[in-house]
Amino acid sequence: MWEILNVLRRIGRGESKAAVAVATEHTRRTVRRYVQVAEALGWVPGEHEPDEALALEVYRAVRPGVSSDEAGSVEAKLLPHREAITKWLEGEGANDPALRLTKIHRKLEGNGVSVSYPSLRRFVIKHCGFTGRARKLTVRLDEVPPGEVAQVDFGRLGLIEVEPGKRRAVHALVVTLVHSRHQYVHITFEQKLPQLIDGLEDAWEFFGGVTARVIIDNLKAAVTKADRYDPIFQRTFEEYADYRGFVIDAAGVGSPTHKPHVERGVPYVRDSFFKGERWLGIEHLRREVIRWICEVAGQRKHGTTQRKPLEVFEQSERSKLLPLLRPRFDPPTWSTDLKVHTDHCINFDKALYTVPTRHVGKHVDARGDSKLVRIYLKGELIKTHPRKPQGGRSLDHNDYPKEKAGYTMRDPDRMIRQAREHGEHVGSFMERLLEGDYPWAKLRQAHALLRLVSKYGHQRVDAACQRALGFDLVNVKRVERIIKAAPASSNTADDAAPRGQLIQLPLRFQRLAGSFNHQQQSRGQEHEDHRDPTVAQGGDETPTPVGAAADAARQDRLRPQGEAE
Repeated sequence: MWEILNVLRRIGRGESKAAVAVATEHTRRTVRRYVQVAEALGWVPGEHEPDEALALEVYRAVRPGVSSDEAGSVEAKLLPHREAITKWLEGEGANDPALRLTKIHRKLEGNGVSVSYPSLRRFVIKHCGFTGRARKLTVRLDEVPPGEVAQVDFGRLGLIEVEPGKRRAVHALVVTLVHSRHQYVHITFEQKLPQLIDGLEDAWEFFGGVTARVIIDNLKAAVTKADRYDPIFQRTFEEYADYRGFVIDAAGVGSPTHKPHVERGVPYVRDSFFKGERWLGIEHLRREVIRWICEVAGQRKHGTTQRKPLEVFEQSERSKLLPLLRPRFDPPTWSTDLKVHTDHCINFDKALYTVPTRHVGKHVDARGDSKLVRIYLKGELIKTHPRKPQGGRSLDHNDYPKEKAGYTMRDPDRMIRQAREHGEHVGSFMERLLEGDYPWAKLRQAHALLRLVSKYGHQRVDAACQRALGFDLVNVKRVERIIKAAPASSNTADDAAPRGQLIQLPLRFQRLAGSFNHQQQSRGQEHEDHRDPTVAQGGDETPTPVGAAADAARQDRLRPQGEAE
């Protein structure tokens, strides 16, 4: 996918298919096929910037399938013609010269032998001693235009003392501009990807811009698989190249002539700058190397150009560099094949990040920089989190199933809002339940109250909560008892009292106002009072008929059984 994206970007910048084929070491046919498929998907070169999604669709359309030829079928077709093929390759004299392999391929097709050209080439290499190599004349390339190419290489300088009695090896990352031969040197202890990117970022800031193409040695930090024709670049470095807008060209394996301008730069830095000096530490080295570049290396007369590199750079190359439009690159870290566990989390750099529940059990890739962590599934971005330190966690409760999300959110206000959706008194009851310094001590009761709504309906629960609040009774089990004791068809709470007011129950008996007056009375006065119900005992109040009837009923209960009235 990254190779296809590289080809499409070059075509989009106006490079010819032939130039792209040479730079990427693909065939013209492959480049043409990539472009045709991308155009069929709606891409217009020069108008739309190709992205990862387009490259992924092109890859899916052109990825190779399984060959239909059975194993050994090609050799079975060509073995009867082995002697003739060998004669065609070697030739028999001036009248019968050696033939090119493409001509032999056409002659075989004319004789009814139908095989592909790559299959024929593999056959003649294996059975006919064909090496596929011919003597080539060397030529000198044209001068590189200003601002087009920079060559990069690491080299070991030597040992410096970092502590009393302890020394450590230092390395130099040399970045040389091919047109002017001006260079930048970054001093570091390691030859890894962070040091490579930091060195390039310092170089671009030093030069004031970026070249269009960067030729690198097959550094393990930048090239995952070194190959002359089809190298695989490290994913983070590929992303960095896209961020800065330059194209990566990997030098051939074991071929110093592919980067000659920087190849001699490392020994020059070591001999002219490092050797024979006393260094106080790496910071001292980094300060002095900048001075050396500007005053010594940049002011010398170069052996090839016969001009001062710094002078050529200032006059013709600085203005041709691509501008630095973005801030300093934040190097990310990639982790692949991370499993989404049953707790909806992945473990990235010893921190936990949630993924939507539909991806549980799948394997994803994660990219993390200093600020964000992006999670990908088969090249598609599915989740973004803020970066957390080791041991931290970033939990998005929307990733959990809806019925379980509430259990994970320690937010009393959210529980109260959810309860108010089911009724005013349910919300008030929840508010009373979760008040105090430790509301989550009653977490189970809060969820039990919401389950009552699902079980009995919000109207019955709201009425029961109103009645419980009237008695200042904040207990979910008692609310459930109220619901069970009430008629199932009762959906209102008209007979319930508002919160904060005690319910006034109907009285079973009503006595006279003087019933609790314990003053001694004569028996006759007592009979007189009973004969005249308008006179109250011990007072001037008039008894109500209900009170008189209740008093008579009391006298009947006190009369001995069998006694006549």
